[in-house]
Amino acid sequence: MTNPVSITAPEGLPFVEIAREFDAPVDAVFEAYRDPELVRRWLGPDGYDTQIEEYTLESGGRYRYVHVNPAGDRFGFRGVFHTVRPGELIVQTFEWDGMPDAVSLESVRFEALPGGRSRVVGHSVFPRVDWRDGMIENGMERGVVEGYARLDALLP
Repeated sequence: MTNPVSITAPEGLPFVEIAREFDAPVDAVFEAYRDPELVRRWLGPDGYDTQIEEYTLESGGRYRYVHVNPAGDRFGFRGVFHTVRPGELIVQTFEWDGMPDAVSLESVRFEALPGGRSRVVGHSVFPRVDWRDGMIENGMERGVVEGYARLDALLP
């Protein structure tokens, strides 16, 4: 059984908050965000191949990856890592090729919990509510829920 994902997208406000607990320590969860090979294995919807084209998780680093679904459709994402504090915080931009110019600013916080567990809390702010809604309508929830379930399987 996996821990549930909480997704909050308040009506009329341009942000989304995603929270998920893991039965693993913060260092292990952060490593799964840092290592491109691990990211490739857990990020995105089930059945999609994730191709990492660029991924440097450090302040000033960049990323680009593409999800390829079973039909061969490609969904590209890119951004810049503005601030990275290992085991604590990632601040990045996020842009989906399918909605160019709808760049969000995201923060991901890693919190230690009792018993060697951890919580990841992501907060994404979009320039407009309709851009936020477009991300939600295009499968964001599925990718997050299924990806985090696969991340569980990678953690010690």
